[in-house]
Amino acid sequence: MLKLMVVAAVAVCGLAACSQANLLSPAANPAPATAAVRMSASTPTLAGGYKKVTSPAGAAVYFVNLKNGDAVTSPLLVQFGLRGIGVAPAGIEKENTGHHHLLIDVAEVDVNNALPATDNVRHFGGGQTEARVELKPGTHTLQLLLADHNHIPHHPVVMSERITVTVQ
Repeated sequence: MLKLMVVAAVAVCGLAACSQANLLSPAANPAPATAAVRMSASTPTLAGGYKKVTSPAGAAVYFVNLKNGDAVTSPLLVQFGLRGIGVAPAGIEKENTGHHHLLIDVAEVDVNNALPATDNVRHFGGGQTEARVELKPGTHTLQLLLADHNHIPHHPVVMSERITVTVQ
């Protein structure tokens, strides 16, 4: 099968421009999707009566400069992208905004409570849209989660795809 793929590729792009190594590069074969983080079901009102901030329809958060399967070096620059919602620092209540949290190697998150500040849940309450992050060599999962002025995720939740990176 591989031989057939190489022959077909050579026919398409010419012998000089193609090689078996090019055909098997990560760009040609993207990494399999990383399993989603487990999260509690988001509720609009919490047990104590707190009404969660409603996220605008179509709001999304994503990694600007990283993708699933990337090989990186530490410290790595992580750029946070937003669509359909803005950024405001923690403590500032402003409609259609939130601030970023970076989940590192987090398997489960409770979206009905304030996010803890830990080595695995990094807060960017100053309204930052990028950060340099130190990670030990090895494989890590990363995910962005937007939260309101009180560090409580929006309803519905605005969360990125969970990606896996390898720190060399």
